[in-house]
Amino acid sequence: MKWNWWKILGITFIFISLTVGMLIPLRPGIVGLNPLQITAGQTVQFDLEGYNTNFTNSKEAKAWLWLDKDHIVKANAVQVIDNQLVKAEFDIPEHLPEKEKRTAKLSTYDEVNGFITALGRPYIKDGTIETSLAANQWNAKINNSEKIGGINFPFLPNIYESVRNTFYHVALWFAMFFTFIWGVVHSIQYLRTLDPERDFKASSFTSSGILFGILGLVTGMMWASYTWGEAWSWDIKQTMTAILLLVYLAYFVLRMSFEDDERRARISAIYNIFAFVCIIPLLYVIPRLVDSLHPGGQGNPAFSTGDLDMKVRVLFYMSVLGWCMIGYWMSNLFYRSKKIESFLLENDI
Repeated sequence: MKWNWWKILGITFIFISLTVGMLIPLRPGIVGLNPLQITAGQTVQFDLEGYNTNFTNSKEAKAWLWLDKDHIVKANAVQVIDNQLVKAEFDIPEHLPEKEKRTAKLSTYDEVNGFITALGRPYIKDGTIETSLAANQWNAKINNSEKIGGINFPFLPNIYESVRNTFYHVALWFAMFFTFIWGVVHSIQYLRTLDPERDFKASSFTSSGILFGILGLVTGMMWASYTWGEAWSWDIKQTMTAILLLVYLAYFVLRMSFEDDERRARISAIYNIFAFVCIIPLLYVIPRLVDSLHPGGQGNPAFSTGDLDMKVRVLFYMSVLGWCMIGYWMSNLFYRSKKIESFLLENDI
């Protein structure tokens, strides 16, 4: 078997991205916060439950309650109970700067876990709206807001450890688009040249694209089961993806409907162009017009600056390149098998 450098590189990229991606730790976070409703003018003790934290080894833990960068209160005391639990006591000011600013954030810092902001948001009830007095009472400063160093995954609500599926689910979608593009390019070339080799290649790349699409849909269902509570929720992006795969599956049903090779190739090429055009409305237009749980939907952007650490993005794009190279290799194997099958039929072997 002839090995080209890009095949070895593709396998290496996938191996590195998947293995290293599973070993990269998740950044520490605070998943539990109690209470979530507090009263202005009172002393409140918060219980903070950490995830992947190591509070016990920290020398000094600090905590802040803040409405915005200009209105901050520092904790009177922070008590470490164990690695995943700390208690922070605050004197809640009587005055608030604005009526709308009643939802606060609570953040902690220590040299081991870095700067962490709790997922929960305490709501402050009662109190007097006095901008000038509030400025005097909410007058602390956050003197250290550095996150834990090194290479790590960002701590995201609901996703947690499943963020590692990015190397599978998302990268497989990229590979699907890559092979579909090659497939439609060969279909267009066939209509220009009527070269049967182009038809074989179009069919081969489209086959790989459908395989990657099915794998992407399955890994997406696994992710949805963890983050949304069920594998299939009829989310708009799930539904449109399923419809797109059915459109492409019809491409092969169409190919099996004709006995004449030239007619099959010509009609299949035209249909493949139509199927590729369907990607735009089904995956990029309609999902953005409807509310969706899936990132990339209306009001729910995908790949924002907080989604992936920049160092981790290198592994992600390495995975994308690896799967695309494997897709190209796989499509060439499909093409060679079709050539052999055609040769056997022509020679009645």
